Amino acid sequence: DDFSTKGDERREEKKKKAPAPTAPPFRPCAREKRMSRDSNYDHHITIFSPAGKLYQVEYAIKCAQSASGLTAVGARGKDSVVLISQKKVPDRLVDPTSVTNLYRITPKLGCLVTGRVPDCRSQVTRLRYEANEFKFQYGYAMPAAALAKRVGDVCQVYTQKASLRALASICILGAVDDEAGPQLFKVDPAGHYFPYFATAAGAKESEANNFLEKKIDELKTYDCDQTIRYAIAALQSVLSADFKATEIQVLVLQNQDRAFFLSDEQIDHHLTVLAETDL
Repeated sequence: DDFSTKGDERREEKKKKAPAPTAPPFRPCAREKRMSRDSNYDHHITIFSPAGKLYQVEYAIKCAQSASGLTAVGARGKDSVVLISQKKVPDRLVDPTSVTNLYRITPKLGCLVTGRVPDCRSQVTRLRYEANEFKFQYGYAMPAAALAKRVGDVCQVYTQKASLRALASICILGAVDDEAGPQLFKVDPAGHYFPYFATAAGAKESEANNFLEKKIDELKTYDCDQTIRYAIAALQSVLSADFKATEIQVLVLQNQDRAFFLSDEQIDHHLTVLAETDL
């Protein structure tokens, strides 16, 4: 018994003296190494990552798409351009008439902006300045293509200097040109600007673009009313909701008329017709 007791004691002493088991060293996989390496390149807007990306510009685009939580659509018909956006009042104490994503830049040129509200308003102010400066210098209204190029150039400069910050706003410009007819341009924080037949911006941008692609060939032949209803249908489809007239805003540019907003009664009429038809 004494012998067995001493053997047990020796085994206990060996266990105490033995080093505690350690976990194997962590070896990150190639993807984790790349992510940790690239994460060091998102502190400055002017530094490219090894993967060839400017992360701050990508973050600005992401913010412009998701900051407001709204979705907006622009469509170009046979003789008109329609800009439609959701309208959500953030607070019951806020005057609803002050909440908008649609603006007149000139009497015949309209703009839809989504993203951070201060950045959007700053960009609208710059758009109006550039358009009026152009008219003052050359004596005629600035074409939508020229304004889109100018604003795209300004946005691109904001990605070159560490002392500037890219604006977290996406801008969709619409106008009916005397020579080129209906024009629709989209400008993002990186400075890309392209002409579109129809496009979307905001939280459900990709879903709305997929819907708009279905009838893009027919869209070119739509009159103003058909274009309005198709754009509303795109919003309703991607958001899975039936709107009230007060929940959306519509800006219309038709022929050589001035840009005008649809009243609640006019929007309600289009919603009623849309509910009775199947686009």
